[in-house]
Amino acid sequence: QLEESGGGLVQAGGSLRLSCVHSTGSFGNAALAWFRQSPGKEREFVAGIIGGSGHTEYADFVEGRFAISINNAKTTIYLQMNSLKPEDTAVYYCNYGSDYGLGLVARFIPFGDWGQGTQVTVSS
Repeated sequence: QLEESGGGLVQAGGSLRLSCVHSTGSFGNAALAWFRQSPGKEREFVAGIIGGSGHTEYADFVEGRFAISINNAKTTIYLQMNSLKPEDTAVYYCNYGSDYGLGLVARFIPFGDWGQGTQVTVSS
C-alpha cells in the first residue's frame, strides 16, 4: 500500500516536499513516479525515477521546478516542489510500475493500487 504525505497550503512561489512510502517494504529497483489530479481533469504524470539507476524524467510543465528522489534504503520517494504556481494545485499520488524501456514520461504504467494522495493547494 502506498502512503503519500507532505501536502498542504502554500503561497505561490513557495515550496513543499512530498513523501511516499510503500507500507510493505522496499521499492527495490522499480520505476517510481508521482502523478497529480486536479478537479475535472485526468490524472497526469509529474515525475519519475528508476530505482536502480536513479534516472529521472519530468513532465514538460515542471520546467525545472521539481525534483524526484529516493532514499538509500529505497523505501521512500520524495518530490521536492519549488516555485509553486496556482496551477500546481492538485492531489498528488505516487506509484511504482514500469516504462517497458520506452521512457518514464512516454510510457510509465502504474502497477500498484492508488493511495489516497496528498492535497497540494497553491494560493495566488
